[in-house]
Amino acid sequence: MTKRPARGAKTVFSCQACGFQSPKWLGKCPECGNWDTFSEEARAVQDTGGPLRGIGGLQKSVPVPIDAVDLQDQERLSTQVGELDRVLGGGLVSGSLVLIGGDPGIGKSTLMLQALHGMAARRRKVLYVSGEESVQQLRLRSRRLAAEAPHLFVVSEIDLDAILNMVTDHRPDVLVIDSIQTMYSSDLTSAPGSVSQVRESAMRLMLNAKKTGVPTLLVGHVTKDGAIAGPKLLEHMVDTVLYFEGDRNHVFRILRAVKNRFGSTNEIGVFEMQAGGLVEVPNPSAVFLSERPHDAPGSVVTASMEGTRPILVELQALVSSSNLGTARRTVLGLDPQRVALLVAVMEKKLGLQMIGHDIFMNVAGGVKIDEPAVDLAVLAAIASSFLDKPVDGDTLVLGEVGLAGEVRAIGNMESRLAEAAKMGFHRCLAPRSSLKRLEAPDPIRVIGVRTVAEAMEALF
Repeated sequence: MTKRPARGAKTVFSCQACGFQSPKWLGKCPECGNWDTFSEEARAVQDTGGPLRGIGGLQKSVPVPIDAVDLQDQERLSTQVGELDRVLGGGLVSGSLVLIGGDPGIGKSTLMLQALHGMAARRRKVLYVSGEESVQQLRLRSRRLAAEAPHLFVVSEIDLDAILNMVTDHRPDVLVIDSIQTMYSSDLTSAPGSVSQVRESAMRLMLNAKKTGVPTLLVGHVTKDGAIAGPKLLEHMVDTVLYFEGDRNHVFRILRAVKNRFGSTNEIGVFEMQAGGLVEVPNPSAVFLSERPHDAPGSVVTASMEGTRPILVELQALVSSSNLGTARRTVLGLDPQRVALLVAVMEKKLGLQMIGHDIFMNVAGGVKIDEPAVDLAVLAAIASSFLDKPVDGDTLVLGEVGLAGEVRAIGNMESRLAEAAKMGFHRCLAPRSSLKRLEAPDPIRVIGVRTVAEAMEALF
């Protein structure tokens, strides 16, 4: 139960969903639209002269020319988990603040413990702070994951002041907070997990990271909508935001960066959940295509660029007649609006009448694709299921589709074809405009098409 502010203290009403503050209680939040989310909290009075001073090496808060700032080249700290380092941009940057979110049970704590073990094995002093597990439970989990090292320190604590004192006393090389929603600052009267507590805890941890240079990783809970719980300001404060995606009923996990001040946001890391923890998947294409059916209508293989790495994935479509008044459109792993657009192009340019047919689409392996380079593969999979004619299993389909039925050029054709050749594909259907000055690797034969009608003739 939240404590009432002391008599005479200045109070403010904060929305527990988005952090909007109001001097009086409101039934509906004008910022996020949620009802009955305001709670009374004491307004924190902070010293404005201390914590920010000294960050970045400046002793005084005076503007300086950017080319006069002393810059020292520092090597990134490797977590010894290759897929995590790839998403981070090569490793942890000194003084960086990283936020990792994901569904419950997806493997966030497991990934953090394995990463800390990898650094501790290199004689780096690391500190794992858990607000949800006791040290005995952490020891049991570390034994199961074979993640035990003398330089890996663990503690169960939620008091932020005590944690910052530990950092000052022990001087770890890396700090992990699991999770930020359990942290509690005695300067505020609200309960742990409230918007004000999450915001205050993240701010103080950020100032500590910038001041001491200790890379800090924060584990965050997510809401039912998939967003990280707490104020949106939390994602703006940190340097990097990572999302751990996947279905707990599937073995594959995808680590994706949605914000990264020190690297690309297009890279992904692929893991496989096993009894002994998370195992890196160095060749995702082979894993995602390992159970692909042969000569099955509705199955098409395409190549999606995830950062600098091409990944071959299987798109599956099922078109069946519907007995309902309105046909269903169920899409997993793709943009449903994009799929609806492509269905309209098929009806207009190919004469395939989808009215009265349910359409179900899925990306095998739980991968999410959002680039338009797979449009032609989506169209081919739907047409294959509708016509009940399979696409050749050795054919890769690439291309962006416009509303006029034209097949537009895409980028990174060389790397996509190189990955396809490595996986044993012999033919590729691609935009003709992308074939200029393109040397296809052996044994792939590239067929260029300009319209979706030409693509259908080449495939069927």
